[in-house]
Amino acid sequence: MENNNFTQLCVWQGVVLDGFTIEEFENYMFDNFGARIKYETEAKTLPDLDKNGNPIPETGDRNDVFFYAHADDIPKFAVPRLQAGIRWWEDVVKYNDNSYLYPKEFLEKYPVTW
Repeated sequence: MENNNFTQLCVWQGVVLDGFTIEEFENYMFDNFGARIKYETEAKTLPDLDKNGNPIPETGDRNDVFFYAHADDIPKFAVPRLQAGIRWWEDVVKYNDNSYLYPKEFLEKYPVTW
């Protein structure tokens, strides 16, 4: 199984892997969703912005887990992931305009693919 088959970046918002190894997380996803995944990283969100673009106090700093789903598993993973709140990267930053939640450098490192 080659890493280039892991094509869809996913975001599990508000999840912390503290206490779990990457291997345990990947196994959990397979056991519970039947999806092969490859852990990518974790990131803290920036503060939410008010209608004037100013940071809203006491928001942000949420931990999000990022991983890639295997291309062959996307069809069977697409619906079950919704129950857990797992989102496609494109849905987070492109279609729902939540790009402000992540630093510019992070958005540049993980561009949307569709």
